[in-house]
Amino acid sequence: MEIKVLTLPGLRGSGPLHWQTKWETSLTGIQRIEQSDWDAPVCANWIKKIEQAVKIAGPQVVIAAHSLGCVALAHWAQQSSTPITGALLVAPADAEQPDFPPETKGFTPIPLTLLPFKSIVVASTNDDYCTLERALFFAERWGSRFVNAGAKGHINSDSAVGDWPEGQTLLKELVQNWATL
Repeated sequence: MEIKVLTLPGLRGSGPLHWQTKWETSLTGIQRIEQSDWDAPVCANWIKKIEQAVKIAGPQVVIAAHSLGCVALAHWAQQSSTPITGALLVAPADAEQPDFPPETKGFTPIPLTLLPFKSIVVASTNDDYCTLERALFFAERWGSRFVNAGAKGHINSDSAVGDWPEGQTLLKELVQNWATL
């Protein structure tokens, strides 16, 4: 069975200069999990869209999530019995911060249970949406390998990582021996 990669952006989606969008346009077999509302997300709605996309893609799928997408995926994993191969969780957003955008609904409390698939959490030392210590805490609770990306902000378009080759290397680790990447 072919392994596919699904991207799962965070709040406001991922624009044309974001590494997720670049991966979707330059790498084979990568598709975005689309949401009906990127700007005022409701966690329950996002979970439904994740479930639909995973069921279509099949169990040999890896999800490359960013920011609030990481939190949505943790909620999905708590509620779903649909298997996936793994997840790359990049710059998880700490939705429990007091100044987190109030237009997000239902993403707290953040699940802190082991994820039932292989996962890697990647975090930056200077992310405004999550401290490095908090990201490490998430990784430990989720049973994820932790990667410190250095000072890369929120690892998004503003970080100017381009097609983010370091992230592609981590993705390849999750989809071992997948020749199309």
